Amino acid sequence: MNIDFTGKRILVTGSTAGIGFAAAKGFIAAGGQVVINGRSDASVSRALERLGAAEGFAGDLSRPEDCERLFSTFPTFDVVVNNLGIFGPQDFFATSDAEWSRFFDTNVMSGVRVSRAYAPGMVERGWGRIIFIASESALNIPADMIHYGMTKTAQLAVSRGLAKRLAGTGVTVNAILPGPTLSEGVAGMLAPDGGDLEKIASDFVVAHRGSSIIRRAAQVEEVANMILYTASEQASATTGASLRVDGGVVDII
Repeated sequence: MNIDFTGKRILVTGSTAGIGFAAAKGFIAAGGQVVINGRSDASVSRALERLGAAEGFAGDLSRPEDCERLFSTFPTFDVVVNNLGIFGPQDFFATSDAEWSRFFDTNVMSGVRVSRAYAPGMVERGWGRIIFIASESALNIPADMIHYGMTKTAQLAVSRGLAKRLAGTGVTVNAILPGPTLSEGVAGMLAPDGGDLEKIASDFVVAHRGSSIIRRAAQVEEVANMILYTASEQASATTGASLRVDGGVVDII
């Protein structure tokens, strides 16, 4: 299978590190013209130096005004990967209204705004791909991150509904559900003082995601592989789907 993005304009939000960065790197390797996104000029500049062949946009896409600035700077994309997201454990009874809103604005509304802006151009051209990076936590709500799980379930609703709204246009919309993945954010949460990260992550998966079949955390490149396939020409019959890269954590057939 030859996946080729030559001539395609691709946006990956929240892509200065982790899964987003790995996806951007994969798109570039497959010939895509990629725009990466991070909240600060410094983080975007560092990522661009590592990638070597991409454009960047610094802005917080949880904010409508930064989204509008993105839309005016880059009017069209063929592929949009809504990867921007935040996470972190917090007890339900200690989670304020403001924190619920912050998670919703970042994890859900950023993708809603970006998709709303770029989908019409895809429809006009008769081809496009919109991908939401959700989580196995959308189906397996963690008791210590209910606010996070809610946003991931919401992403599934948006992606499924938008796929139906764009039926027959040549634009597909899908959600990808990673499980525990060795991104920089997860590394900072699990091993803030260093150590054997892969072992620490494996121990976490066994202890807290006991249904995992692979018994380890995924690598960011493993999730990026699913993103690239879903965005490709070859995935033209896949839309409205929730595609799991969770190592078997979600215990359903």
